[in-house]
Amino acid sequence: MSSDVQMDETQIACFSIISYVGEAKSCYMEALRAARKGEFDQARTLVEQGSAHFAEGHQAHGTLITREAATGDVPTSLLLMHAEAQLMDAESCKTYTVEFIELHEELAALRKGMAAA
Repeated sequence: MSSDVQMDETQIACFSIISYVGEAKSCYMEALRAARKGEFDQARTLVEQGSAHFAEGHQAHGTLITREAATGDVPTSLLLMHAEAQLMDAESCKTYTVEFIELHEELAALRKGMAAA
């Protein structure tokens, strides 16, 4: 980035959101892969790590909401819309990941029970 171009606070917050929730989604996807392999403790650990990243992104988003409420000076932009879309996507991804981990656990238990029979 050239020295005459500076990002404003909103842009910095948007890139923070995108970065944090991207990390969260990566953790959630790794958790799914771990669950598929039967590594359920690892899967839960990865969901917790993802949740921590998501919380950071949510906090960055909260600063924008607070600023908007206080001053009304948060400009709407394609970057902000993208950041918010990524935030919502990460939240959905976590919801589905937790459900799929539970399904993989149930499936593993059923397979174990069938093998024992």
